Amino acid sequence: MRIAVAADHAGFALKEHVKELLEAEGHEVLDAGPETEEPVDYPLTAAQAARQVGEGEAHAGVLVCGSGVGVSIVANKVDGVRAVHAHDPGEAEMARRHNDANVLTLAGRRLSGDQADDIVHAFLGTDFEGGRHARRVGQITELERNETP
Repeated sequence: MRIAVAADHAGFALKEHVKELLEAEGHEVLDAGPETEEPVDYPLTAAQAARQVGEGEAHAGVLVCGSGVGVSIVANKVDGVRAVHAHDPGEAEMARRHNDANVLTLAGRRLSGDQADDIVHAFLGTDFEGGRHARRVGQITELERNETP
């Protein structure tokens, strides 16, 4: 699977950890940066990775900033992206199962590598259920197009 990753300086270490995990498991990683812990504005890197998901260049994305909230807000501004800021594996699983979330955001200042691994595995290892949930995801897509669901 091709997975886009990005972070800001506060999420850099966790992004690198997740990147190593993904590559070790055979995923192709598209890294939108940063390459160091030098200060960087998260909207720039998060938007680049989110666009890769929204445009179909990547199957999924994992974005990290200090709280995970800023990158989530940015990602959800990109057409075709349904980002979830998951605090635990259960949230990640349900976001995939019911919302067809395609971008996961993580809190670099709050999660250990082991905690992030569990969340990433739950996210990537869960399929969208479809059914009644597909109707709701369709309504979200209509909102993206500024149409009334």
